[in-house]
Amino acid sequence: MNELISSTVTILQNELYKAIYETLIMLAISFSLSLTCGTVLGFVLYLTTNGHSVKSKIVNKVTSALVNFIRSIPFIILVVFTLPFTFFLVGTKIGPIAASVPLAITATVFLARLVEIALAEVDKGVLEAAYACGASESLIIRRVLLVEAAPAILRGITVTFISLIGFSAMAGMVGGGGIGNLAVQYGYYRYETGIMIFTIVFLVIIVQIAQHVGDFLAKKLSH
Repeated sequence: MNELISSTVTILQNELYKAIYETLIMLAISFSLSLTCGTVLGFVLYLTTNGHSVKSKIVNKVTSALVNFIRSIPFIILVVFTLPFTFFLVGTKIGPIAASVPLAITATVFLARLVEIALAEVDKGVLEAAYACGASESLIIRRVLLVEAAPAILRGITVTFISLIGFSAMAGMVGGGGIGNLAVQYGYYRYETGIMIFTIVFLVIIVQIAQHVGDFLAKKLSH
């Protein structure tokens, strides 16, 4: 038992900080990109169906088909599928920055659907009242849709961030580095049970904190 603890502590001292840094790089880049692109894409999906002045069945069908296509691809396969695109963008196929590309893609389409669902749940009566008062589409988006859907959108963002934590760990198996790579290289290949247990506990704590913060902020925005 003492030998197991000693081995685990030694490995963590040498590898943990690097793994955390690589995971933070992946999360920071992919979450920032998906937060922006996913929110915009979600509004496009909603407005091209439900908007008054921006309705477009063609845009909606094309966008929806693209989102569904990407969502249907398992993440590991998506990583391999996007390798040429990743290399074109960042000049490498391995490392946390390279892994951020497929992470951002999968999180963007995931969040887009959640944002679309959140917007669709806004009370139609509130929207009709705003249109009846002569409010412009942009004003309704900013003052009605965003305000009314904010708690649900924030919960969707929380779910997306938590999913990214899991995907980033998976990215470690294909050269992305980070916590997932630490678990695979030492916990799986070298049978370091202590590392595997630590990794699981560490990720569970991070997810619980993220969920708690997301729920707290969503309640603050509820009215």
